[in-house]
Amino acid sequence: MDDARRYAAEFLGTLLLVFFGVGSAVAARVQGGVVVVGLAFAFIVLALVYAFGPLSGCHINPAVTMGVLLSRKISPVGAVAYWIAQFAGAAVGGFLLWALTRWGGVVDQTGALGTTGYGANISRGGAMLLETMLTFMFVLVVLVVTSRPEHAGFAGLAIGIALGAAILLGTTLDGASLNPARSFGPAIFEGGVALRQLWLFIVFPLLGGALAALVAPLVLQRNPRYRGGPEQQPPRPGPGQSPA
Repeated sequence: MDDARRYAAEFLGTLLLVFFGVGSAVAARVQGGVVVVGLAFAFIVLALVYAFGPLSGCHINPAVTMGVLLSRKISPVGAVAYWIAQFAGAAVGGFLLWALTRWGGVVDQTGALGTTGYGANISRGGAMLLETMLTFMFVLVVLVVTSRPEHAGFAGLAIGIALGAAILLGTTLDGASLNPARSFGPAIFEGGVALRQLWLFIVFPLLGGALAALVAPLVLQRNPRYRGGPEQQPPRPGPGQSPA
């Protein structure tokens, strides 16, 4: 039962991420600009981390699950189940956006259902590098802040800010995927070029997540010569006591 609840949380969380995040591009990309899209992604992830984090970890991103898997914090079977739930949730989120533009009278301001792609503002090689680096940064932040109990209360804030910063950089270049499921959901309903280029937005975010898993242990290691707080002063000798 607990496993089913976790998978349901990943399904619903990814659905909401696609609907609100990609939906902000579909509904307000021209009128609101990149800042609105970046803030929408940051805010929805921030909210979802606090809502679903205690239940499933709130991966809602196959690249994050890849990083967690390589960090040995989830089993291979659990990771595959998460991936299935995430892609299914993204597909439903993409369908809801498609329904809004097809039957709901919503004008698609991206002209492509908020899909990711390369060719117009960035080359294929550039998109490969961009998606790897953006996802690497994002997943590294996720792995580090969620591994430090002292930062547990602020993990969602750090994760949301990291995603928002990445979206601000990547939106005008290739749509800023960082998330294979986020690209998958809209692409299967948009079809055409978005579907043909989908492989890149699956492979390279997963690569970025894998690289983050390799680097995270180095970031988490503490330097014994570094003191995070003030040095403790030795106690003063009391009356009748000689100094040590």
